[in-house]
Formats: sequence, structure tokens, C-alpha cells
Amino acid sequence: MSSAAPSTPGVHETDEPAALAALRALVRVPTVSRRPPDRIEDGVLARLHAVLAEHFPLLHAAAEVIGLDDGALLLHWRGRSAARPVVLMAHLDVVPPGEHWTRDPFGAELLGGPQDGTVYGRGVLDDKGSVAAICSAVEELLAAGHEPAQDVWLSFGSNEEVSGTAAAAAVAELRRRGVEPWMVLDEGGAVAGGTFPGVDVPVAVIGVAEKGTTSLRLVASGGGGHASTPSRGGATARLAKAVLALERHPLPARLGDVTVETFRRLAPHARQPVGALMSRAGSARPAVARALAALGGEPAALVRTTMVTTTLSGSPALNVVASEATAGVNARIAPGESVADVVAHVRSVVGKGIDVEVVESGEPSPLSPWEDEAFALLERGVAEVFPDAVTTPYVVLAATDGRFLAEICPRVYRFAPFRMSKAQRATIHGPDEHLHVPDLLDGVRFYRRLLEELPA
Repeated sequence: MSSAAPSTPGVHETDEPAALAALRALVRVPTVSRRPPDRIEDGVLARLHAVLAEHFPLLHAAAEVIGLDDGALLLHWRGRSAARPVVLMAHLDVVPPGEHWTRDPFGAELLGGPQDGTVYGRGVLDDKGSVAAICSAVEELLAAGHEPAQDVWLSFGSNEEVSGTAAAAAVAELRRRGVEPWMVLDEGGAVAGGTFPGVDVPVAVIGVAEKGTTSLRLVASGGGGHASTPSRGGATARLAKAVLALERHPLPARLGDVTVETFRRLAPHARQPVGALMSRAGSARPAVARALAALGGEPAALVRTTMVTTTLSGSPALNVVASEATAGVNARIAPGESVADVVAHVRSVVGKGIDVEVVESGEPSPLSPWEDEAFALLERGVAEVFPDAVTTPYVVLAATDGRFLAEICPRVYRFAPFRMSKAQRATIHGPDEHLHVPDLLDGVRFYRRLLEELPA
């Protein structure tokens, strides 16, 4: 099906697994979301839709294909029952490639063989790999004559990377049709290596919630003037003090129920003394929270709302004193806290003379259950496809389109069924993003088993 050129001498495109051929074709369509104008270049998504139709003809023949605003897609594959429908999600857009790539970010280059090689390109992990794996699993099941026990909906957003409205449009369409999903599965977690200090086994982290995303703008105003006659305490100096104050006074660290459960599950697999610390997490929450916060980075993000200054602006010229200086602050709000809590904290820390404006507001998502039939279904899939991995719930630190589906479904999980090393995860939104072919094929197996085992 693929029109891709052979990746290595003597290897023909027909030797490629169907999922790999589809993924490479998807990557070659540069569906880059940019802000502004918060949309993909005209015609690009239509090309991607054509690629999907070419590579997955059985899916497009069997499912109702519903086009939404901004090029998003909903596909409805009818099952034997509509009582407990399932929604599988991914997004079609990608971030700009950025710099320092050693390969063409939209070339979908395959390094190595078609069964055991590695494919490079923007979006292979985030999130076209999931699109290809989901559609490949459905295509295989249709070829085998399988009818799912429940209705299956595929929701492919088009502007997730710019916090767009495509997922909200999908929610509106599902509501219009009276669909109340039993379970939703979006991106978010993975079968991750090197995630937790002292834990050497792979960990299948399944997101049961995600932090809220809120952006603030700090504004300091002053008199301005010529740089040759500055006054003390100008706008830039006051803004700098505010930025430093925020870094020195983070919100308190707290160990939530999800992280306690994560540690409980990982404790038997952790080296000492880490295992002992994890096993006591539930009874020593304050001490464990302080220890994780002191480590910084991902461990600290597990136990607190994070805030970081991301943008700064002041005078437009080197010889002009700024009459206004601004800083952009990005907050990721932990479950149990709110946008109002964050704004109140920021205003308290920066003090008078700094205006605090809310630019973008997003609350943390509700918690989805992990002692539940739906989560158990995901666990069984992990055990079958990734038998060396330990499955655990966790809180997703970034934002996904899945948060919109929480409005209509109490079981929204975030998990892309691919093995990802720590180095691989660093390529998401960075240079040389890549996915190993065996891991892509394991992802197809996971989605296929999930669909085959949907409860009646």
C-alpha cells in the first residue's frame, strides 16, 4: 500500500509490516500545529485523511467516518452492544520539528530492517504511533471477521498540541448521539524504563488523572525613560524579584493517593533502601513528599503543583528603560488543588506592585478508578504483551485531549502501549524522535487484545 521508497538496499515496501508502512506514510505528512494561528496549514489534514483511508480500507469501509471541525475525525465501529462503548484516542497533529535533528524530521527514515529497525520522525511517539497502532489493530480484527462486544469509537484530534477545541468537538458529537463511554483510552503513560530511582524493571504507567494546565502573566509597570538616567526599583527589577520569589516559594509538597498506590506497587521491585521508603509511603506521607520534592525534576513534579517562568519581555531597545515588564508563568496543578489556589499563592508571593493575570485556565482532571474492571482490562493487556512490566496508576504531568472526555466518562485512562526508554522520552518534542519497530508491533498487539477482550 505504501508509496514509500525502500529504506535499505534489497528491502521492498511489501516487506514492511502494515503498521510500519502506515506510520511512515503518516509521518511524511507534516501536520504541524503552530500557535498562532492555532491551526494546521490548509490541505495538510486532508492529505493525512487520504493516507489513513489508503492504509486502512477495511476500517473505512466498516466504520462510520465523521469529520469534525478543524480536521478532527471520529470513527464509529459498531459492536454487538452499544451499552458500554469504548473510545480510543490519539491526535493527528505534531509540534514543529525544531533544530538539531540528524535526520529529516518528516522523512520517516527507517534505520535497520523492517522487522527490527527504528523509524525516525516527528510524531512517531507523539502521537502518530498510536494512530497507526490503533487503526492497524482494528484493520487486523476486521480482516479476521471479528465483531467487538461493544461499540468502539476512534477519536483522532487535530490540535492537541496547541490546546485546541477538536476534542471538545468530539465530546459534543458524542453527546449529541447520546453516547456515554464506559472507558476512554488516550495517550499519556507508556511502558517506561528508568522512570523511578531504584526500580530496574519496566513500569507500565497508566494515567488515571492529569494535572491542570494554567498560564499566568505577571506585569510590572514603571515610568520608563532613557537608559542614561535610570531610577531604582523600575519595572524590570520588580519583575525580576517577583520571578525569583516564585521560584523560592513553591506550593507545598503533598503525597496524593495515586502516588501512594504507585509506590505500593513498585516497592517489591525496588532496590533497598528505595523499596523500604516506597512501602512506607502511605504512613509517612509528609516525609516522603519532602524527600521527593528535594530531588527536583520528575520526582518533585509528582508531589506538588509546579510553576515555572517561561517567557520574559521588557524594553524594546537596549537604551530604553522599560515602562512595562512581563513574565509568563506556566503552572501544572496537582489533583486536590485548583486554579484559584494557584492564583492566590502567586499573588501572595509576588506582593503588591505586580499584576497577576490569568491567560489560560485549566483545572486538574477527576480521578479515574484503578480498582475497577476497566483498569483491570488494561492490566491484563499489559501482562500479556509486556510480561516483564509492572503496571501502576499515576498522574500525568502534561495535558492530553483525554481531559475533555472526563466530562462524559468516569474512566479516562492515559497510556500509549509502547516501550520507551528515558532517552527516547527525551526526544518527544525534541530532535530525533524515534520508535523501534518491535515496540510499534507490540502496541498493535496491545490494542488488538484490548478490543478482543471487551466485556459483553
